[in-house]
Amino acid sequence: MRTAIDRHARIVDSRRALGPERGSSRALRCAAAAAVAAILALSAASAQASTGGASSFTTTAAATEGGEFTFSPMKVAGASWYGPGLWGNKTACGETLRPETLGVANKTLPCGTTVKFVYHGQALITQVIDRGPFVKGRAWDLTAAAGEALGFEGVGLVRYAIATSLARPSSAH
Repeated sequence: MRTAIDRHARIVDSRRALGPERGSSRALRCAAAAAVAAILALSAASAQASTGGASSFTTTAAATEGGEFTFSPMKVAGASWYGPGLWGNKTACGETLRPETLGVANKTLPCGTTVKFVYHGQALITQVIDRGPFVKGRAWDLTAAAGEALGFEGVGLVRYAIATSLARPSSAH
């Protein structure tokens, strides 16, 4: 079932050490984290070079299989998580919700919208797969797996950015 996880999110685990129960995926996650960090460092360096050191950089980029996402500036909003009791049901976007399903619910963004979340140093890039939350003061409902990936428990504030475009890598001539 790793393909469902890989299709919906890239986890960057920069603070929490992965336990032995994670097995060989630890090396893969470390490699992914290093790749994303390198891309972000190169993006920041090129932004400083083109502006003479002044930062006019208002978006971030994250690597994907087909290119890089460009994100809006980070915002803060209320969030909660959901899952138990709903596993096995279809989401509003047509997926079957399972304990390992990575995704988020939002009331207004279209299904499939890519969103980056940051919570206490953990980052997660995933997609909108459901509608909700339907509680005042909350903009996001994280699936149980997304909450676990971020180290998010209960209700709280998360930082988020919405993907604004997917830039395909240019071919070298």
